[in-house]
Amino acid sequence: MESPKTGILILALVAVATVAGGFLGWTIRQQGPSPQNAVALPAGGPSADHLRATYDPIHFKPAIDSATDAQCLACHREVLEDKVRETSPAGVKASTSKAWYQQLSTYTGEQDTFHRRHLVTPMAKELMNLSCTTCHQGHDPREEAQSSSATAAPQSDKSFTLRKQVNVETTCLKCHGQMNAPVMGLPSPWPESKEMFGNSCQTCHAAIRTKRHQVSYLKAEAIEAAGTKNADTCYGCHGGRSWYRISYPYPRHAWEGMAPEVPDWAKDRPTESEARFLIPTVNTK
Repeated sequence: MESPKTGILILALVAVATVAGGFLGWTIRQQGPSPQNAVALPAGGPSADHLRATYDPIHFKPAIDSATDAQCLACHREVLEDKVRETSPAGVKASTSKAWYQQLSTYTGEQDTFHRRHLVTPMAKELMNLSCTTCHQGHDPREEAQSSSATAAPQSDKSFTLRKQVNVETTCLKCHGQMNAPVMGLPSPWPESKEMFGNSCQTCHAAIRTKRHQVSYLKAEAIEAAGTKNADTCYGCHGGRSWYRISYPYPRHAWEGMAPEVPDWAKDRPTESEARFLIPTVNTK
């Protein structure tokens, strides 16, 4: 038989656990992903409280749309500070290793990390205008699957990528998809047929699909100039560094002399770039 003191001690422990559990649940609810409940951090300043930082409004709509790189890098600066190892644990030197997407003439410099290649390398600075929010549109830490929590994307959201912190179909695929050679009318993949066209994309594109790269995350004039000098600049983002077996359905902007008939492969293509990437037009009158 248990002594009265033991029973009293057990009841006391249960009571403490109940109160603590209730307080913890209340705390989590107050710090949940709802922007109304989240506690704002100073602009660009990390918080010592990891849970509060995780559920900060900057990670959710609509705050993520106006987040600056400085605000993101205040907590995630390791994405630019980290460097690749000179030698792997197995003894392979980074200077002697190249992947399939590093074989073009435009790939220069030492091996570098994923984020640095997209943000701070010479080619990135010359041709790109990428920011953190170009790819990252927030992140719900509760779950990365549709309809799995009160704040997750609904099951009907087809633009959502399961368990990814970016939507690869609308970001990565833009520059890392396959070239659709049959649609472009090429007799064979570009590496095999490029000599037939003088190794120049401008052989055809000087008059076709002439509205190109005019989005906020690219430097259109610099890309056009570089592509004129070296076709690998064009092919690099249009098949030469493909990570996926499918191609990206680029918007089919109208051009002067464009045929009024829309081919079957283009009937579902958008005619404008995504609204968040449009460059505001300037009224010159």
